[in-house]
Amino acid sequence: MSDESTAALASGPHTGKSPRRVILISIAGAVGGFLFGFDTAIVNGAVDPIKENFHLSSVGLGVVVAITLFGAATGALIAGWMADRIGRTKVMGVAALIFVASAIGCGVSAGFWDLVVWRLLTGVAVGYATVLGPLYISEIAPASIRGRLSSLQQMAIVLGIFTALLTDSLIAALLGGADAETFLGLPAWRWMFIAGVVPSLLYGALSVKLPESPRYLAARGRRDEASRVLADLHAIPLDQAERDVDRMEATVSRGHRPRFRDLLSRRTGLLPIVWIGVGIAALQALVGIDVIFYYSNSLWKSVGFDESASFGLSVLSSLINVLSTIAAIVLIDRVGRRRLLLVGSAGMVASLVLVSFGFAQSVTVRGELTLPEAWGPLTLIGANAFVVCFAVSWGPVVWVLLGEMFPNAIRGVALALAASINWIAGVGLNLSFPTMREISLPGSYAIYAVMAALSWFLVYFGVPETTNRELEDMSSAPAHRDARP
Repeated sequence: MSDESTAALASGPHTGKSPRRVILISIAGAVGGFLFGFDTAIVNGAVDPIKENFHLSSVGLGVVVAITLFGAATGALIAGWMADRIGRTKVMGVAALIFVASAIGCGVSAGFWDLVVWRLLTGVAVGYATVLGPLYISEIAPASIRGRLSSLQQMAIVLGIFTALLTDSLIAALLGGADAETFLGLPAWRWMFIAGVVPSLLYGALSVKLPESPRYLAARGRRDEASRVLADLHAIPLDQAERDVDRMEATVSRGHRPRFRDLLSRRTGLLPIVWIGVGIAALQALVGIDVIFYYSNSLWKSVGFDESASFGLSVLSSLINVLSTIAAIVLIDRVGRRRLLLVGSAGMVASLVLVSFGFAQSVTVRGELTLPEAWGPLTLIGANAFVVCFAVSWGPVVWVLLGEMFPNAIRGVALALAASINWIAGVGLNLSFPTMREISLPGSYAIYAVMAALSWFLVYFGVPETTNRELEDMSSAPAHRDARP
């Protein structure tokens, strides 16, 4: 966590000094987000060696990349159910064990199907982290800084992506290429996967030390424990914490454990607020951000950049992502969720149109595809402008909203469903991109621009503002916007 983002958390417009303990615990709870980013992006540096070593077609390569997202969709559904039954922190421990096993498995995989299985299990753990981070942090954070604390999940994700791309770049540079033979006879690209063992072990150790969510404790009838945890986290008197727990208990049914059928409506299929959550979760993936971080090395090489420059451009995009997320942490509780999403959607449309038009100018010179004259820099600017617009808005804000917009009684299962849909949309994106790139690279980015335009309309007409509202107030939150910006 950078000094800038920590400072942004510690002093906000609605509080004097935030309780340091709740900030530190939120940071620890977001380590799963770091693994989310690291384990999904680490494949970037290994894409070309995997394709060459396992003799894969574009479809086979798409399966290797996208199967993690399919596993994440499954893991997200399981995580919500498990978190409501055994607790948030225990499921974090389960996820950490899967992360460790899958990192080693990917690194020593003997063939295509072996790698696919381990990448699938990696995805299951990532799905757990997708749900647990925003769920846990939103339930322990004070309302006045909940947006910034919940944004730590996205900060952790982008730091994980940055670390993965930097790790890929360093290993490739130090060992003479991504396919170089190195320690214990394993090629460099295999060590890119194995490096994930270190943060996975840290996540497991932290999960044992974290306090359980007071809202989960209240739902399980553990009132005294919930009051003590809340008083400690928010640095408030015990009697005040007990009154807050009274409000929590009033919004949950202690005799009924949440189920997916609680999300259903006879008239609309799903409850209106759940439809909105599912919609923003799907569009967050469909605007195409994964293409920038999972395929960028291969993408830049395909239009004329060499391997070293491609790795450098990927790291640059990831660094811009980190800095933009810091800006989001500063703004989210000041500006509000809806305004950030609307501005971000408009910016994504403009930047994606530029990228699409830039790639349309590519030409073949002596058998090599390249971007002529100023189009290389302009396309690069467009791609990084897209990263900025996404990172200050749709990256963190969607996960913040999903962690807080649903009523207490269905939050876990509703968040799990929305997260699962996010990953399913990601599966479609990543499976389709290698083939779409071969058909028309400019056309691919034009489609992502259309998705970004749809995201603006969904937010404007459907998303409620949740800034500075207690989670208990979401039980009566309308399924439409509260106010126009």
